[in-house]
Amino acid sequence: MTAHRPAALVALSSLLALLPLPALGGQAAVAPSSKATAPAAPKLSALRLDDRIIVRVDDTAFTTYRFGAGQKYPYFYPVNGPLSGLSVTTESSLPWPHHRSLFFGCDKVNGGNYWQEGNEEGQIVSRGPTIASAGPDRVEIADVCDWRKPGAAPIVTDRRDIRIEAPSPSRRLIRFRIVLEAQTDVHVERTNHSLFAARVAPELSAEKGGVLSSSTGATGEKGTFGVAAAWCDVSGTRFGLKEGIAILDSPRNRWFPARWFTRDYGFFSPTPFNWLDDAGLRLARGETLELEYEVIVHGGDASEAGIAGLFAAWAAERGGAAARP
Repeated sequence: MTAHRPAALVALSSLLALLPLPALGGQAAVAPSSKATAPAAPKLSALRLDDRIIVRVDDTAFTTYRFGAGQKYPYFYPVNGPLSGLSVTTESSLPWPHHRSLFFGCDKVNGGNYWQEGNEEGQIVSRGPTIASAGPDRVEIADVCDWRKPGAAPIVTDRRDIRIEAPSPSRRLIRFRIVLEAQTDVHVERTNHSLFAARVAPELSAEKGGVLSSSTGATGEKGTFGVAAAWCDVSGTRFGLKEGIAILDSPRNRWFPARWFTRDYGFFSPTPFNWLDDAGLRLARGETLELEYEVIVHGGDASEAGIAGLFAAWAAERGGAAARP
């Protein structure tokens, strides 16, 4: 006599028959993979909140472009490292707390100061940036800024294009292109307070055990100050994680390779205006000056991050290309 099993039990038995049998040792059998799975490319996003644009990588904050009306100039802060999630730059550390992380400015422009001191001496005022691309492959930001004193007409207007990427889990890029247009005849006197600059978090600085290096192979303030170089990098270790930030001077820039103003406490900048002659720089009304830089925020030191090779690739890309970020 044949026993009749309930229909539900029959269905369950059929389902179990399709499942893979456990391997010896109680582990499930896994078919061998033909190749390792590559890590997913980081995804970027951007969001404007009042007077700032927040850029995230895989939903984690990377940097914020700040353009408040009361600021001396727009700047990036924080600029978070890919390993620690902590900023590799500082916003207002001593000495010289006017160094705002990663920024662009200039002193001694028609007698005004667009680098430090109060806004009455000069201010770079954003008209309000737009997000041209909010990811996921890249973030693009466009901004127009007026260089002026309160109540006065601008003496310079700049157009800046910013492109942010995350090529790998351990690397972030900020490409910064700026075109300055003289709104009147402009005279810039010799000054070390000029153009693109970064102030590194104190704990990463050479003064605290980090490494300041350049494309020449020299290290430290003594080896890099006043020396023409294609790039400079500062890296250091905190909480057991080594990270750094490099600024690359574009071969398309007028003074390439620029001479660098470097300090072991963490400031570095390709600053050709510190070595102008007594005549300074003059721009006639309507004349323009175009500059571009690439910032690499990376894990490891300059050698481990391959900064020299990354510069060579970027320089080859920029050579002969139309001026765009």
